[in-house]
Amino acid sequence: MKKTVLPILSMSLAAALLAGCSTNATEEAVQELSEAAETTETVEAAETKQPSAETVDTSFIENKYLDLDYGSHSEAQKLDIYLPNEGEGPFPVIVAIHGGGFREGDKTGADLTAMIEGLNRGYAVVAVNYRLSREAFFPAAISDVKAAIRYVKANAEEYNVNPEEVAAWGGSAGGHLAALVGTSGNDGSLNGKNTENINFSSEVQAVVDWYGQTDFLKIDEQFAESEITPKLGSRSTADSPESKYMGRNNLEKTEEVKKANPESYITENDPAFLIQHGTADPNVPVQQSSDFAGKLADVLGEDKVELTLLEGVVHGGEPFESKENLEEVFGFLDSVLK
Repeated sequence: MKKTVLPILSMSLAAALLAGCSTNATEEAVQELSEAAETTETVEAAETKQPSAETVDTSFIENKYLDLDYGSHSEAQKLDIYLPNEGEGPFPVIVAIHGGGFREGDKTGADLTAMIEGLNRGYAVVAVNYRLSREAFFPAAISDVKAAIRYVKANAEEYNVNPEEVAAWGGSAGGHLAALVGTSGNDGSLNGKNTENINFSSEVQAVVDWYGQTDFLKIDEQFAESEITPKLGSRSTADSPESKYMGRNNLEKTEEVKKANPESYITENDPAFLIQHGTADPNVPVQQSSDFAGKLADVLGEDKVELTLLEGVVHGGEPFESKENLEEVFGFLDSVLK
């Protein structure tokens, strides 16, 4: 496993705070949880709408397809496809998954800033909205991301993209979903009620996981170990992003929580991973990424897992989006997809 530590001193705390946090389960058990979660959509209609967010300027992109429906269960099930202005294709694909603590965020929000750079490097970028915890509980969000990937593959010829060269990239909650997409592959237990294009694979060939949470049950103890005061308080409470994501008053039902842990699905067939995390992150403890990377490397081999720890950096922002760091990210993607 390649491990690097980048001593990046400049950081945007405001951007970091806005970014949010964003067990091998049997298929039958996870499917039961899926059925229960997706029938608990009783929140008021206003709560089901995607919250407003800062919008990234995409006016310079000539070839784009906006607000495409990839599912039929929610207005949130939409994606945007952006194609490079130059090149013939078919283009490798970056699936951009926004963060926001599973409760907020949008496919056009600030998370897209770094990923849209892929257009200048010959990648198509697919920005995905998914059902938030305001509307539906786990596994709705991961089910949606998988459905979005299947949609892109089913329509690859129409949109001039390569269905065999797909990367999932997300930050915070988006990083969690990217990691879970990567390890769960075609595991049908996470499909929920999304049956569109079900004959197509939801597997990806590469994952970029920026400071995503993985093992919800260890977050509190890891913050205590590192003596970092968590900005979001205890994760075992009913108000924590992870509790709301799971649809529980707390995280005491550990077997259910393990079904949301990307570590639960690791196999030797998983894609290559690049995991990056700030060592001073007060939203998601850095141990979430370092432990996850170690478990991946144990199964996949160290050559398929890269871990970059950004020394003194908090949760998201400029250090991750810097030219230096993006060179590392796209170098990784190029090595896998090109």
